[in-house]
Amino acid sequence: MNFPFLSVILFSPIVGAFVIMALPEKKTLAIKIVATVAAFISLVCSIYVYFAYDMARGGFQFEEYARWIPTLGISYHLAVDGISVPMLLLTGFVIFTGCLVSWAVPRTKEFFALMMLLVSGVFGVFMTMDMFVLFLFYEIAVLPMFILISVWGWPVTRKYAAMKLTLYLLVGSIIALVGALAIYFKSGLHTFDLLELAKVDFPVDFQRAFFLPIFVGFGVLAGLWPFHTWSPDGHVAAPTAASMLHAGVLMKLGAYSGLRVAVVLLPEGAKFWLPWLVILTVVNVVYGAMVAMAQQDFKYVIGYSSVSHMGLVTMGWATMNVMGMNGATLQMFSHGIMTALFFAVVGCVYDRAHTRHIPDLGGFVRKMPVVAIAFIIGGLVSMGMPGLSGFVAELQIFMGVWQTYPVVAAISALGIVITAAYILRVVQHVFFGPLKPEFEHVGDVTILDKIALLILCAILIVVGLYPSILMDLINTGVVPIVARLGG
Repeated sequence: MNFPFLSVILFSPIVGAFVIMALPEKKTLAIKIVATVAAFISLVCSIYVYFAYDMARGGFQFEEYARWIPTLGISYHLAVDGISVPMLLLTGFVIFTGCLVSWAVPRTKEFFALMMLLVSGVFGVFMTMDMFVLFLFYEIAVLPMFILISVWGWPVTRKYAAMKLTLYLLVGSIIALVGALAIYFKSGLHTFDLLELAKVDFPVDFQRAFFLPIFVGFGVLAGLWPFHTWSPDGHVAAPTAASMLHAGVLMKLGAYSGLRVAVVLLPEGAKFWLPWLVILTVVNVVYGAMVAMAQQDFKYVIGYSSVSHMGLVTMGWATMNVMGMNGATLQMFSHGIMTALFFAVVGCVYDRAHTRHIPDLGGFVRKMPVVAIAFIIGGLVSMGMPGLSGFVAELQIFMGVWQTYPVVAAISALGIVITAAYILRVVQHVFFGPLKPEFEHVGDVTILDKIALLILCAILIVVGLYPSILMDLINTGVVPIVARLGG
């Protein structure tokens, strides 16, 4: 019997959450260690799955199957392919570094228990092959965020942001669930298994009718315009580690689920609707960058930047060619690491300066040089500079878009220019220039903060210099999907 690596990845955070809840409140160090170890176990197993994945064979591997509710055709079915393996790596790195930067958080016990529960839902979505279980894990990933924001978030907007985020995402998932149930009943197979449903040739009219609600329903979590407004507010209100998970992996659940359910199961619907939806992605990219440029709040800049960059992911799906979809998958990974880095930096600055108002900041490179370097590296990734992961991802997306929608590619390129402008503005105002007298007392970040930032920076550089470390793997997952779309 093969060792159940996927189950270990999935249940390590859940077991960690139960252990944390069993520990006394005053045992804060033990709670932090349990959470970090649980996250580390999932990360190590994700790394093993990456190295052990057989790219020559491709397809879904590390399969685990057990019948759960056979009367409804629901099963515990786990497997990963070339698209989901990078998402496991992304989630593992983000939760591990998120634990490292959260050692000073109040109400430690409840915070880390909720974080572990949330990340188990994220892992579940990326590895389940059962559509019903996918929705179950999807909600497990979303609902703890409401508590994390409303209890530990920024006092000014946390109640509003938590409720807005939850309502938007629940409505989106309900709309997607209606389409998923339509697929279940129309298939006549009496199963929620995605691999079995992918073999069904649904009528073209049915595919066109239900593709849109499923893709857009999941697209709400991916920040698809005009359903994106929950995202920046949620980013800003969330505590640092929750922001890292929120932007780093939660938004990827929407893009990933839309691909796995809508595009794969309803390819004719995808071919009909994606050329129209690509217009929304142009607005995402350009509008998101322009609004980020206008922000005075450090965290809002990163929040709207995420909306802009996630538009590139959906744009890559819409190309329906190998190059564009390869780039979209790598963009999910690159953007996840980059935004986790950004929000970790913002948290480091805010925890010591107690303000995020950009005009009030300045000169922090003198106090926190590692933080400044980390933000500059993240900024260069965001700008798509060669030698970093963002360049590899965005180049492929734009080349793929150019093959299909050259006008869209030309307009969306404005987002790159605007991104460079707001990143350089933030670098100048926050980290360079004169140090304000009120910040003379500010100290450097902790060694754990530095370790987390260095890990994230190293990933962005390694993938940028050696993109085939992920691209060969991603290609094995994208090629079968493009073949389904007739590419």
